[in-house]
Amino acid sequence: MEALFWGCLIGGVLFAVVTVLLGDVLSGALDGMLDFLSVDFFKPVVLAAGVTVFGGTGIMLVKYTDLSSMPQVVISLLVAILLSIAVYFGYVRPMENSENSTGFSIQELAGRIGEVTIPLPAEGYGEVMVRVGAGNTLHIASSFDKTPLVAGVRVVVVEVADGVLRVSELEERKGDDYEHS
Repeated sequence: MEALFWGCLIGGVLFAVVTVLLGDVLSGALDGMLDFLSVDFFKPVVLAAGVTVFGGTGIMLVKYTDLSSMPQVVISLLVAILLSIAVYFGYVRPMENSENSTGFSIQELAGRIGEVTIPLPAEGYGEVMVRVGAGNTLHIASSFDKTPLVAGVRVVVVEVADGVLRVSELEERKGDDYEHS
């Protein structure tokens, strides 16, 4: 029985090390072949934690108690299940709910402040840089007011039409301190 416990402990630790070191490489190589393991509670990280804890608990019970094999297996299994539940609700589930995306819809840019990077003629197109999240994004733009706008002018996105930002010069009043949004 001790060999089973050692096998589970070593296998779980190796799985964790391989996942940390080669996770992205393996994910690309297997290209979704193991997705069936990612069904709700049966995530690979939860299963690996359970197998590792089962092995470790079993080894400790063999070494430090006089219990027979069956109680050792049952206790190890119960501890593994409890810890797997703790890993799922304490780590996996919160991480699934905290995913952030750097993606945005161009429609979300209406009302944002930007800066002209390529001059906008009265009729025609130029380019505007708008801050989105932690970075900047460049977009084709045209003058909403049909007035030319030179590079470096701060503008506000009035509307988005056909994938083009329609912008107007931002008129800052004295005392107002606008931040890039």
